[in-house]
Amino acid sequence: MLDHEYTTKDVFRNNFFKDWRKEMTLEERVLISDLNKCDFQELHTMHKEKVEARKAMSKEEKLVMKEANQKIVEEYGFCILDHHRERIGNFKIEPPGLFRGRGEHPKQGMLKKRIQPEDVIINCGKKSCIPEPPAGHHWKEVRHDNTVTWLASWTENVQGSCKYVMLNPSSKLKGEKDWEKYEVARRLKSCVNGIRQQYQQDIKSKQMETRQRAVALYFIDKLALRAGNEKEEGETADTVGCCSLRVEHITLHDLLEDKECVVEFDFLGKDCIRYYNKVPVTKRVFKNLTLFMKNKEPGDDLFDRLNTCLLNKHLSSLLPGLTAKVFRTFNASITLQEQLQQLTLLCISVPAEKLLSYNRANRAVAVLCNHQRVPPKTFDQSMANLQSKIDGRREQLALAKSELKLAKKEVKAHSSDSKLQAVVERKKKAVQRCEEQLMKMEVQATNREENKQIALGTSKLNYLDPRISVAWCKNMEVPLDKIYNKSQRDKFAWAVDMTGADFIF
Repeated sequence: MLDHEYTTKDVFRNNFFKDWRKEMTLEERVLISDLNKCDFQELHTMHKEKVEARKAMSKEEKLVMKEANQKIVEEYGFCILDHHRERIGNFKIEPPGLFRGRGEHPKQGMLKKRIQPEDVIINCGKKSCIPEPPAGHHWKEVRHDNTVTWLASWTENVQGSCKYVMLNPSSKLKGEKDWEKYEVARRLKSCVNGIRQQYQQDIKSKQMETRQRAVALYFIDKLALRAGNEKEEGETADTVGCCSLRVEHITLHDLLEDKECVVEFDFLGKDCIRYYNKVPVTKRVFKNLTLFMKNKEPGDDLFDRLNTCLLNKHLSSLLPGLTAKVFRTFNASITLQEQLQQLTLLCISVPAEKLLSYNRANRAVAVLCNHQRVPPKTFDQSMANLQSKIDGRREQLALAKSELKLAKKEVKAHSSDSKLQAVVERKKKAVQRCEEQLMKMEVQATNREENKQIALGTSKLNYLDPRISVAWCKNMEVPLDKIYNKSQRDKFAWAVDMTGADFIF
């Protein structure tokens, strides 16, 4: 990892060195006391040589490796579920390595230890053939639990969280779960106005618990905030959601001159991604927040009478299956549909512009859900390369236009010459081709620049009803493979098969 910026961070280096010292012999501990004096270059060079050797393999060698991997997939990559052969998703356990996490995770750099068979729980049918553990080893446990969807489970050492071997996203069971999730979100559409009226009324309640629940629901609905579930055992990252916000995470601004009440949010959300936002709120919400913060320390809970369990219990009483997460799915999907409808009104005909419109609609959702990413390391260089191609194409277009102009002059001088007329037509087509290619590159550059810090994939795979995208593709005559890759099309096969162009979320 020497080439990675992680290794320049103090937290990463300190965590790494602390865990490395645990693995050292006594002699090594005495000798190695300062990470800055350690030189890993020989190891790094050896690693790079191995990588390069893999890249330089012949076609025949690569084919042998591919066939060997395919045999492993055939043996371990499938299971029988309800008499059907189903593909398994991640059947390989992650090897040891250094934990990175996302954002500024406090445990980055810690050693992820090798998982042994003795750490693994196998879950299979009572009559099934139990997989053999490696020679000399045994499984931690073999159970037959048909109320869960995982096939194997273990606990990783860094965060103490459970990891699972699950079915492939394209499996029937996963598809049914996805369909159910989006159907609950669609049902919310029919009663969301009533729920909104209810929480607006509850904001005035004499009961503090009811007021806090109403304000939290207001933020979950308006800002698509996560509810903020209780942390798993061993998880130390200071991440919060709506229900677990502390006083220090919000600042109230009463802008009298603008007659506007603004709440400033600043906290670490899921995966240690910073959530920062300034949003105008109603005066009643603002007054309630002032009340909730009164006589509290910065580290005290903002909603001290509320937790996610209580909130979800209330929501399920309003609509069976409704949770705070469903609001996030609902608002993401409805935002995509509304954005696509607005952008489609422009009657775009160029394929590249259609895709730009789709990505802009998707980006509106990603911004709503705070799906950020760090710009790729190669971003500036790839943009410079693309700009160079655009400049070259512009020069080609200018040349093609001047050649067309000259050809037209020739035709004018010799109006009856059919050969010259054919030359003009060829030159016209050359200009048109250059213009189309230039537009495609310029749209591509715009798309890349606008998406450099936004992660579009998370919302597209987890929060957006795929039927919206399938219907849009059919209406706009855009091939579905421009929106979803092969594995994503397999995951959403249920939506592809059942959705017509007239689908409305």
